[in-house]
Amino acid sequence: MSGARRNTGQMKLVTAIIKPFKLDDVREALAPLGIQGLTVSEVKGFGRQKGQTEIYRGAEYRISFLPKIKVEIAVSDTLVDQVIEAVLDAAHTGKIGDGKIFVSELERVIRIRTRETGDDAL
Repeated sequence: MSGARRNTGQMKLVTAIIKPFKLDDVREALAPLGIQGLTVSEVKGFGRQKGQTEIYRGAEYRISFLPKIKVEIAVSDTLVDQVIEAVLDAAHTGKIGDGKIFVSELERVIRIRTRETGDDAL
């Protein structure tokens, strides 16, 4: 990549699966950390919560996959612990199904518009 600055700082992808009504709380908790972007997806899944039973027109049926929100945040290694704590505090209800946080290595990040790489692209 000619002309692009190379930044080799360590980066992580923090992926949080949370209850849908906790999204605004999580977003607000991340703002003071300087998080300028995140990706949000509506997903369905189950874990220990194992779905739920609902009644529709008098018939009972089981919903195996529950609606969840997946929040993906690419951050420099120095912010990972703060991001995790912010998500833990904001998404916690104390009830089953609060979700999970996954942390992965990011090999490379490139901003398409400017061709900046690494932390500069975040």
